Amino acid sequence: MLKTIALIDGSVYAHSVCDAAAWVSKRAGASVELLHVLGRREGAADKADFSGNIGLGARTALLEELAELDAQKAKLTQKRGRALLEDAKDHVVQAGVSDVTTSLRYGDIAETVQELELDAHMIVVGKRGEAADFAKLHLGSNLERVVRSTQRPVLVASRKFEPASKLLIAFDGGESVGKAIDHMIRSQIFSGIACHLLMVGQETAASRTQIEEAATQLREAGYETSCDIKPGQSEKVIAAEVETGGYGLLVMGAYGHSRIRNLIIGSTTTEMIRSCMIPVLLYR
Repeated sequence: MLKTIALIDGSVYAHSVCDAAAWVSKRAGASVELLHVLGRREGAADKADFSGNIGLGARTALLEELAELDAQKAKLTQKRGRALLEDAKDHVVQAGVSDVTTSLRYGDIAETVQELELDAHMIVVGKRGEAADFAKLHLGSNLERVVRSTQRPVLVASRKFEPASKLLIAFDGGESVGKAIDHMIRSQIFSGIACHLLMVGQETAASRTQIEEAATQLREAGYETSCDIKPGQSEKVIAAEVETGGYGLLVMGAYGHSRIRNLIIGSTTTEMIRSCMIPVLLYR
């Protein structure tokens, strides 16, 4: 049985992640695995060795006290993680999913997702992490790493989740968005949801043919589908369409360029996730 992996933390996005995971799983007939990952350092229950941090001559009693405090902190962090998972499980069960498991892991979050994704069909993660209320212009620090490392589609949950009745596909003719359309054709998740394909750029005969062919594929799969090509800057045109079009979900290819290039000239993916107030489903 396929599963949906939902990444849980203590942020205000946790309930939205649970709601999105429940919605996806019920449509796909999948179970839900709720995953909370602790860093190797914060989850370590063993007493830490502080002798390297305190100079020669420091008191042994102080070292022992620091080590004890660190061990207590690790235990509390584990308890908090389990409590977050139990609360999330209750939320998903109440949303109508009966097959729900929880997993508390230690290590790197991207590597952990890679280990668990073999029988997963989708990853759900919050738009921002636990520091969301302190840095609203920034995305979660692990979001891009998870998206780049996983082979599965990643649904980035917005602050509040509402089931979508209409979705927008940011169509650029690339391989990633081709995977998105292929997945939509094969999956039951999006059944009954109207689709609009939007390509940004100057219209040419080739681009018109490309987008019409994609729209035809979706129509033949049973989707009510429309398409359009608009000039302008991708980020601004797509964001304006999302804001005025009444869409409940944005589907797009993700991070088509290297981290270095994105660092220098920015990333359309990052800007779309940051600016759109609806969930974003990413394919690589």
